[in-house]
Amino acid sequence: MFVNEGEIGDVFQPGRYELTTNNLPVLTKLKSWKYGFDSPFKCEVYFVNTKVFTAQKWGTPSNFYVRDQDFGRVTIRAFGTYSMQVTDAAKLIKKLSGTNGEYHTDDIADELRSIIVTNFVSTIGESGKSLLDFAAAQSEMSKAVEQRINTESDYGLTFTKFLISSITLPEELQKKLDEGTGMNMLGDMNKYQQMSMADAMKAAASNPGGGGGMEGMMGMMMMNNMMQNQQMMNQQMMNQHQGYGQQPGYGQVPPPPPPMSQYYVAVNGQQQGPFPLQTLQQMAAQGQFTQNTQVWKQGMPSWAAAGSVAELSQVFGAVPPPPPPMA
Repeated sequence: MFVNEGEIGDVFQPGRYELTTNNLPVLTKLKSWKYGFDSPFKCEVYFVNTKVFTAQKWGTPSNFYVRDQDFGRVTIRAFGTYSMQVTDAAKLIKKLSGTNGEYHTDDIADELRSIIVTNFVSTIGESGKSLLDFAAAQSEMSKAVEQRINTESDYGLTFTKFLISSITLPEELQKKLDEGTGMNMLGDMNKYQQMSMADAMKAAASNPGGGGGMEGMMGMMMMNNMMQNQQMMNQQMMNQHQGYGQQPGYGQVPPPPPPMSQYYVAVNGQQQGPFPLQTLQQMAAQGQFTQNTQVWKQGMPSWAAAGSVAELSQVFGAVPPPPPPMA
């Protein structure tokens, strides 16, 4: 691009040129008339790089507020990259570089970041998307911001690509989201226990001096027992919850009562019975059944004296002692 005294004479596309009055007729006429059109003119030549500049970074300088439909008003930060290309060299010289001898991408980086952040924040606010939907809509929002900054940019530059690399949430909100994810995992206790045990084993293996070896194994065993107990408690609570409202009277049949113990009794060498505890208590009250009487029931290895069977203690405990002798 040829510039004379701050004015652009002409812009040439990439290539080799021989400058004559045919190339710059107007400028030649203005500058050479007083020399009889026989003297060279003086001007400045600026070379503008029209390649695509890639991997240019951008980011919000600080947190900014957005209104979220799930979490209310939250603060976020964002980072990413962009690519740009000079498509109008004359406008770039007029708007930005002026007559500077050199003008690099770093010289315009701050100005472009301001344009990007302003349009990015506006696009996020107008989208109305929830923070939880940002990951799915990241490509869509990137294209929306790219179109917006290309429409509003007036520096002879075109943004060929705009990318949102990450959107960072506040630490407190991120912690709450992580806790919610952990609670959702509790729906499958087996998976939760397996992951917890795997994390504990990995931590013990990576830290031999601080909990590895026998101490680490003991800690993992205690953790496993605690998880098993917790699982049993959760199962009991679920059973109670499922059984609520299913007591007799709600159309449910109660389970049968447990079977009563019955004993065979040896009387004068003869096997009699089996008798339930209530009958044995009556026989004890009548003196027909004593602690020395041999008894047996299913599950006992052999006959035994009634007084040595713990279950029969209630039978003899209910029998009154003999009356005291008369004076």
